[in-house]
Amino acid sequence: MSQFKAKLFDAGIDVALVTDDDNVYYLTGYYDYLHMEFGRPTVLVVPKDGDTLLITPTIDLNSAKAAARVDRIAPWNDGIGKEWREELPATVKGAKRVAIEPDHMPPVVRAYVNELLGAERLTSATPILAGMRMIKSAEELQLARHAGQVANSMMAAGRAAIANGVPEFEVAIATSEAGTRKAAELLAAHYDDADMSPNTHFLQIMASGRDIIKTHHRASTRIMRHGEPVFLCFCGMTNFHRFKLGFDRTFWIGEIADKSQADVYEVALASQKAALDALRPGVTAESVHAAYSEVIQGAGFEYPFRCGRATGFSFLEAPQLVTGDKTILQPGMVLAVDGSVSVETFRAQVGDSFIITETGWEPVTSHPKSLEEVIL
Repeated sequence: MSQFKAKLFDAGIDVALVTDDDNVYYLTGYYDYLHMEFGRPTVLVVPKDGDTLLITPTIDLNSAKAAARVDRIAPWNDGIGKEWREELPATVKGAKRVAIEPDHMPPVVRAYVNELLGAERLTSATPILAGMRMIKSAEELQLARHAGQVANSMMAAGRAAIANGVPEFEVAIATSEAGTRKAAELLAAHYDDADMSPNTHFLQIMASGRDIIKTHHRASTRIMRHGEPVFLCFCGMTNFHRFKLGFDRTFWIGEIADKSQADVYEVALASQKAALDALRPGVTAESVHAAYSEVIQGAGFEYPFRCGRATGFSFLEAPQLVTGDKTILQPGMVLAVDGSVSVETFRAQVGDSFIITETGWEPVTSHPKSLEEVIL
């Protein structure tokens, strides 16, 4: 919070109105309050040189008191007075420049702020917060490593549950249980936050057989069969102590019935290796994508989606490993790096997460990925 205030001062910004859930958590430690899905805004007010204010629903006041590191909390209740609008005018009175998060401010709040201030006084806080969050602290890197252990446990349990005649949802049950137990073990051994839940959440992303081409298919009642490919993705479920990672693998049950799939998988694997060969501090984010893309297009396949992205307390952070992102990679960044190839009837993907170090990278997730090792 002190760093954020200093950056606001340097940028000539008088006050910031923070509404992104993950940024509220990053700055204050407050989380799991009622969100806009319930029609209840939470607004964190950060002046460059004054007291911080958290405007949040009264129903979550006890949670805010327990978790939020702010100078003052202003609870508001449904239908009472001006609700969340009550406090805002005073917080921005006299401010010449007010920073908001244009892509993360609820429309109802944005409309009121526009009416209150006028567009000419507004600027964006997003570049400041995104820049702060790129380089992880030592504590955040510990979370990343522990999140990797949770992810590895889930992948191992999912792999063990995949078999001929088994429905997809059984795999999802196994991964959730394994992840929760590993998270609980780590929380008990390394953390004193008793309120932090170990339970994994987010519907398991997986697909098998003909559904393998559905990238973000959720576990269903479909019965997996011998010879079929199975895709497991934990990019949503790997969420330990609110720290996210990317992690996925493609498997086959017993054998590869369609031999052409093996060649596609090998290209996907080679594309991730090319990306990792290029991954190090001092290079641009887009150069990693270029190395990955060159392998895929060189093998005759279409231009691929992004090679990867930064993660942390959000599923998607800056930078992204994609054409056009010229961010220079630095030690302390955490990046998900994929290899992937899609064709009409099959797609292969293998992905892991890495910490950028002074000399290269440190793997955070790990699971066998050679072709021989992913035939179960």
